[in-house]
Amino acid sequence: MIPTLILAMWLSGLFSFALTGGAIYLGYQWYERSLQYDPVLREMLFRPEFGNNEPTWLFALAVLLLVISFSGGPITQLILRLFTKSEPAADGLPYTSPRPRRTQQLLRPDGTELHVEFYGQENAQPMVLTHGWGLDNNEWNYLKRDLSARFNLIVWDEPGLGKSQRPVDRNFSLDVFARNLEAVLSLAESVNGDNDKRPAYLLGHSIGGMTILTFCKLFPEALGTRVKGLILTHTTYTNPVRTAAGAGFFTAIEPFIIKPLMWLTISFSPLVWLMNWSSYLNGSMHVSTKLSGFTGNESWEQLDFMTRFQLAASPGVIARGMLGMMDYDATDVLKTISVPTLVVAASNDILTTPEASERIRQEIPHAELVMLSPAGHLGLIEHHERYAEAVTRFATPAAIPMPERAPGVAV
Repeated sequence: MIPTLILAMWLSGLFSFALTGGAIYLGYQWYERSLQYDPVLREMLFRPEFGNNEPTWLFALAVLLLVISFSGGPITQLILRLFTKSEPAADGLPYTSPRPRRTQQLLRPDGTELHVEFYGQENAQPMVLTHGWGLDNNEWNYLKRDLSARFNLIVWDEPGLGKSQRPVDRNFSLDVFARNLEAVLSLAESVNGDNDKRPAYLLGHSIGGMTILTFCKLFPEALGTRVKGLILTHTTYTNPVRTAAGAGFFTAIEPFIIKPLMWLTISFSPLVWLMNWSSYLNGSMHVSTKLSGFTGNESWEQLDFMTRFQLAASPGVIARGMLGMMDYDATDVLKTISVPTLVVAASNDILTTPEASERIRQEIPHAELVMLSPAGHLGLIEHHERYAEAVTRFATPAAIPMPERAPGVAV
């Protein structure tokens, strides 16, 4: 999730609350009008007269809004299934994560414990995976399966998400995330011992890519020694408000609407959590996820899987992370990156537009661009097989070194 999605979160939530509130209001009006319609009710507990009259219509509308509020999801499912595939994997993916080789809790100086999982071959090429904001390491369930035979995968949950604790000081800046990534990278280096250290690939999606670029700014000496290459997926080099579709509009309302909504979300996190659940139950959250992340090639299972992440994450944590993104800028670091870099863009990404990926590709000296098409911000899920193939091709020895300039390639 990026800052512009705070608007969708609130609009979807308020719409859901409006449905419930409308049902309550119409139910009350039905009760009041029934009393007027049948004077006998003044002496009896309840006996509305049904027929083609105003109280009956009020009652019917109240019931209809109540049904949509709490069980509109199946109706929305039926509609959305007409526009999505239904191809659940035999092994339960994307819902079920493969079993990790081992897990570890990593204690950080601020008191946070980061949850880290290890997959694949212990002595293989290390690759550290950093997920998108509002998600957790289960975003990588496809890669855990598809890359485990070739790589030593290290996945982790960012602070406050998944099984990782929130920072005690509530600092959700990209600098903190980058330092956490450096600590996770140290775990990858320790797998084979001091005598057989292998530089790792850093792979990130959305804020994961921003975290990697911030890492490059803070730890430039790691590039080429501890880090072999970068894989930046559907990400940006600056405040994502500036590189979203409609950036001019969102930039204009950022200080007056977007940031205040962040602080409102933090202050009323339990209420927003209830709004999110209501949005999920009536299906409006699925619609929002489809419009912002997919382009029609997703299966229903993928759509529902990615939508459910919004129920697991604390709205307050989400908002604090979004505020951290709005202070982020890694424009100056791009030209200093000295390791091969794969930039993966999505042709129809409205959250971090393809132009942002092209700018990254142009600025980084040894970078190539792969374009998933048609794809949105969740193109790595929508086209997970093609994404895994692109990552594998890039991170195998035959693909290194990369040419100094490589044209964009649609896959």
